[in-house]
Amino acid sequence: MDETWISLITDVGFPVAVTFYLLHRIETKLNTLIESIVALPEKMR
Repeated sequence: MDETWISLITDVGFPVAVTFYLLHRIETKLNTLIESIVALPEKMR
């Protein structure tokens, strides 16, 4: 995985690599948020 990040940074540039990394982190947090929202009505009963 480490070699993949290094080759990505050298090929497309640092800003693009940082953007993809942040989007990946946001995606996992959004999935957790969606699961919480879906479970909310059941917890309110």
